[in-house]
Amino acid sequence: MICQVVGARPNFVKMAPVVRESRRRGLDQFLVHTGQHYDAQMSEVFFEELGMPRPDLDLGVGSGSHAEQTARVMLEFEKVLAVRRPRLVVVAGDVNSTLACALVAAKVGIPVAHVESGLRSFDREMPEEVNRVLTDHLADLLFVTEPAGLENLRREGIEAGKVQFVGNTMIDSLLEHRERALARAPWKALDLEEGGYGLVTLHRPSNVDGPERAGEIGRGLAAVARKLPLLFPIHPRTRARSAAAFEGIEGLRLVEPLGYLDFLALMARAQVVLTDSGGIQEETTALGVPCVTLRKNTERPITVSDGTNRLVALEATAIAEAALTHRPQSAKVPAMWDGKAAIRVAALIEGLLD
Repeated sequence: MICQVVGARPNFVKMAPVVRESRRRGLDQFLVHTGQHYDAQMSEVFFEELGMPRPDLDLGVGSGSHAEQTARVMLEFEKVLAVRRPRLVVVAGDVNSTLACALVAAKVGIPVAHVESGLRSFDREMPEEVNRVLTDHLADLLFVTEPAGLENLRREGIEAGKVQFVGNTMIDSLLEHRERALARAPWKALDLEEGGYGLVTLHRPSNVDGPERAGEIGRGLAAVARKLPLLFPIHPRTRARSAAAFEGIEGLRLVEPLGYLDFLALMARAQVVLTDSGGIQEETTALGVPCVTLRKNTERPITVSDGTNRLVALEATAIAEAALTHRPQSAKVPAMWDGKAAIRVAALIEGLLD
């Protein structure tokens, strides 16, 4: 028996094809939702739209500081493992649930597989970077999405036999659902012209927790919105910490978080996407949509070297210039982002169990 773990919005997109392919192969599995993201638009809608089975267990940990949330997941997940005793725990990405469940499994002697291993921003101020590094060093099977991940793990001394370059399961979900998403044409309900708007997402503490930096970003978005309408599905954290920096800007519309399909369609038809999300850097690269990342670094360098992504300084003029002019001409989809990553992942899991 294997235990598949999800906890936050990005996990659902990465794990849905793995869960489905594992089930197709007849692998005995159960699904645990830690409850790190717990409201309807950040969690519930993803199970419906991605065709994931309902979780067998919901730990319901909710929000809190990084330490509180990680500790709650560990306490509740330890109880699950004590009763179920799976042969393998599969975690994905870099959220607090990822590290918490990997650490508990390692402590009780259950092997860990990590989907999306090897990514590094080399910025330890990012909580996600700490989660990535520690999870990789706990894992027994590491699934890598891009060549830089192989080099990062080699440099950190991870045994080569544990590491497998499989591609990107997030892109599996995107390719599977793209046409269904586009058929919904959500831009019409929002009174936007297809291809005639920009899409904004912001959630990182370094961008939204302080009024000075959020204000600078807001001024950059205001300059863009004077020439290009912007839609901003605002993350709950951003609304709570810095909504004032973005409210009242003409041409910038704030809306509640969107479901996976509507967001995918809006992203696919955007003129440009402005974000601080790692996953969106990958999705825009797969879609061929210009992406401006409001960060000084990225753990996904292939989205810059091969894809459509551009890093930009957190300065209003630089943000506006990049959003209005960045139109990559030679971008390509990275190797093995072909919609078959989950097949490779499930095959390797099956082989490990055998």
